[in-house]
This record gives sequence, structure tokens and C-alpha cells, in this order.
Amino acid sequence: MQRTHRILAALTVLLAAAGLLGCGKEGSPPVKGPKADQLPVYRVAPAFTLPGSPTWNRAKKRGRLVVGAKEDQPYMGEKDPASGRYSGFDIEIAKMMAASLGFDPATVEFRTIASANRETALQNGQIDYYVGTYTINDNRKKLVGFAGPYYEAGQSLLVRTDEHGIRGPGDLAGKRVCSAAGSTPYQRIERDHPEAELVAYDTYSVCVDNLLTFQVDAVTTDDTILMGYAAKVPDELKVVGEPFSKEPYGIGVPREDDALRFALDDAIAAHQKNGDWKKAYDATLGLSGVPAPAPPAIDRYPAS
Repeated sequence: MQRTHRILAALTVLLAAAGLLGCGKEGSPPVKGPKADQLPVYRVAPAFTLPGSPTWNRAKKRGRLVVGAKEDQPYMGEKDPASGRYSGFDIEIAKMMAASLGFDPATVEFRTIASANRETALQNGQIDYYVGTYTINDNRKKLVGFAGPYYEAGQSLLVRTDEHGIRGPGDLAGKRVCSAAGSTPYQRIERDHPEAELVAYDTYSVCVDNLLTFQVDAVTTDDTILMGYAAKVPDELKVVGEPFSKEPYGIGVPREDDALRFALDDAIAAHQKNGDWKKAYDATLGLSGVPAPAPPAIDRYPAS
């Protein structure tokens, strides 16, 4: 019975954090996350122009940028359904990029795009760029362009705190493992650990709910995402083992828009140099207790 109560309490915290509950009873755990007054303020580049970018020109005519993001990743990209506000490290990266492109970050329109739909959204012009734990790899470069990387994560495993039999990917035989459909982590487990029983959903939050209710044995994705979930309910969830991949996060852009890609590369470098990058990390992902790492080198690959 005590175990059941703990599970229900953990689910309550996660649902409240996702905005899926009402105001909650008095004494409910507070939602963890960045506080607006602790976030950096990004200086908008005056009189910025990028005539060689069709994406930038459309956004300028529209009067705002439309940016794809995640909505269910604590400290990275999370949406409060009550206010519609997005928060997290990826959201701050998107805002500082907007400022460098001459747009007020407050005017950015965020749209939630699932992992499996990112390339399509960029190709169809639904969004101007995408910032959402988007791993750069050669296959994706055939479909979209990437600025960055602006951060390097690593795939890991999230389990319940009373789970002692799973310490790494070598322990997944016969285990039900959940990840997001179309994601790099899902594909890696499918390829490298076919002995695991894979379960896929559009969002990691559903995977975590299933983990807490014993429907799956582990959740796998980038350690940045898993750290956020574990930090919200540390009595119930833990990240185990060492990361078993390198996941360089890039900003996705339309493949032929090299002008935009190079401008974003310049912006990433500038915000790393002026301290905005670390301030944004400390106010968001840093709340998980992991100090800011050194940012990765930017890959300025040739024009397509």
C-alpha cells in the first residue's frame, strides 16, 4: 500500500509539472523549473538583415519567427498548458538565436513538433527552425540542415529506484524499454539491442508514466531529458550507468538555407562567448544538479 501511495504521489508531481492537474491541494510539491526572473535577457541585433535566406525573409515579412520545440522534456523544452508558456534550455537557445537574427525573443511563436515529424515540418515550411534535443547525424543531413552543435548529450536509461537489475544497455534482454517513436535513441536500441522489447510513444512523458506504473522496465533517451524527470521525483526514478552514445544537439533548418545555418552558427558562437549560453544552462538544465559542461565545437560544414 505504501508503495502504491508513493507511485501515485510521483505521478501527481509529474502531471502537475506538465500542467495536467488543476491548482492542486495545499501543500502539493511545487513545480520545479526555471524562474522567469532568473533567465538571461538577450540583446536584439539592431538592423539585422539576411537577404540570402528565404526562411528569414518569410519570417521578416510575417513579423515573427515560428520555432519547433518539444513540450514534455523538463528543463529542456516543456510547455505549461495553463499559460501556454514554453521553458527550458532548448527554449532559451531558440530565443537567443531569435535575438541574433533581429527578432524580439518575446515574439517567437513556439510549436510542438514530435520527433518523427521534425524533418517534414522543416521541409514544408511549418517552422523556421527547430530546437528540441535534435541529434545531428549524416542521415538527417540529407533531409535538413543543422547549425551547431550547441550541446552534446548521451543516451542513457531511466529506471525505478528499486530496480537493481538494469545498470546499462547490456541488461535489457527481455525488458520492456520505452522511447519516442522516430527518435535516435529508439533506433539505437532497435539496432544494437534487439533482445529488448521496445515500446514507442510520441512523447517521453507517456513513457515515464508507464515506467512509474510498472508497464515498462526502463525509459531510454538522452541523459539531459532523463535527468529532468529523475530530478522531479528522485524517490521514484533514477538514471543508471554511463551514457552509451554521443548526441550532438543541433538547430534544424531547411536543408537549402545555408545562409540561415551559417548565421545561426555565428549566433551560437557569440552567445557562448558573451556568457549567455552558460547563464541559460544554469537557469534551466543546471537545476537538475549537473554543472554546465564545456560547449562542443561548432561544425561549420560546407554549403549544400
